[in-house]
Amino acid sequence: MQKCLIVLLLIAISRSSGFVYAQPKSDPLLRSIFRSNKNSVFNEVLNNPKKYRCQIIYTRINRNKNNAPQFKNYYFNYDPLLYFNPASTVKMPLAFLSLEKLHSLRSKGVNKLIPVQIDSSFSWQKPALTDPTSENGFPSLAHYIKKAFLVSDNDSYNRIYQFLGQHYINRDLYKRGYKNIRITRQFMALTAEQNRHTNPIRFIDVDGKNVYVQPPAYNTDSFDFSRTIKLGKGYLDKNDSLINEPIDFTMHNHLALEDLHFMLQSVLFPQNFPAKQRFDMSSDDRQFLLKYLSQFPGETNYPKYDSSTYFDSYVKFFFRNSQSMPDNVRVFNKVGWAYGFMTDVSYVVDFKNHVEFMLSATIYVNSDEILNDNKYDYETIGYPFFYQLGQTIYNHELERKKPLKPNLSAFKLQYEQRDKSNTRPLVKDVDN
Repeated sequence: MQKCLIVLLLIAISRSSGFVYAQPKSDPLLRSIFRSNKNSVFNEVLNNPKKYRCQIIYTRINRNKNNAPQFKNYYFNYDPLLYFNPASTVKMPLAFLSLEKLHSLRSKGVNKLIPVQIDSSFSWQKPALTDPTSENGFPSLAHYIKKAFLVSDNDSYNRIYQFLGQHYINRDLYKRGYKNIRITRQFMALTAEQNRHTNPIRFIDVDGKNVYVQPPAYNTDSFDFSRTIKLGKGYLDKNDSLINEPIDFTMHNHLALEDLHFMLQSVLFPQNFPAKQRFDMSSDDRQFLLKYLSQFPGETNYPKYDSSTYFDSYVKFFFRNSQSMPDNVRVFNKVGWAYGFMTDVSYVVDFKNHVEFMLSATIYVNSDEILNDNKYDYETIGYPFFYQLGQTIYNHELERKKPLKPNLSAFKLQYEQRDKSNTRPLVKDVDN
């Protein structure tokens, strides 16, 4: 009896700390679906999940007679403790949080469209007072979110981070139940101490007068860095010198794949989540998010991206085999790639064939085990694997018999159309 109580106590402790699975979780259904695909790259990754640090989550969605969605999640090699560098996927929760914070400031006359002025308190902080890619020439939170989703713009992430602050980001996500999250770094060459600081920010009206002023902030909260995370056999330092030892990711950003998956799901289907897990935003803000989670770079006038570089499938890894996307498909997603890690968190909708599903995956493709050298296997393994995975699940969903045909009209949005008469120069190079 005493032994039983100890076991139950250990289970309870593991659940309360977020460590749900004692070993990687895999479901037979996914393995069965994967067997239909004989592609060599696809099977190389799946047969060596430890080498490629591969994790996959697939959500099957059925609708009831009221069109309410019902979810069933399936996993492949999922382990919340298996580290992957989240790279640009961190832009997604920060975009959600920024709209929630703006919603709380609406009584002060602040919203996502109002011009924002980001100042500096230290020499290493970079101000942002103008933005030539926006229609009015000024930055705004809406424009930053838009760029972060359309082409995964890094400066946009930094500015959203500065608006939110390290304290707000981590406390807010943790209280929602996302316990495997730590966001401590901007995409700048800053120290851990510098990342604790955020810039002074002003929201202004059309005459340049201050509407709302947010003072600089400093995060005094501590983080648990007790679990050491080192990867690779070497890396290039800031002087491009080879250091023959693993790179230390212990203090880097960290998110569990399942948390990213559920965060996206909570914005897509807020009615299926308890209030404490939903992001508090207006319906207009939610529609704004849905639009830019799924819009193509070439459909946008501001910024005016070069569509030969930033093509339709540029940040749609599960469909990135050619530059175009199927006419009837939209993908609401966020991707990230850095240090040989690649991640995509997606909701896929096919309006013609009445198909919908969620799919998230992360892999590590760095055969020489040298990091920070910009020599990764993205083209030979990464993109081909994601495409094969996406098409395998997509084809499975095309053939799957559903209890009821879903009504997907809520996700059929009006997108911008590129103004071909506009002669402004194209944006050809984005730091992402």
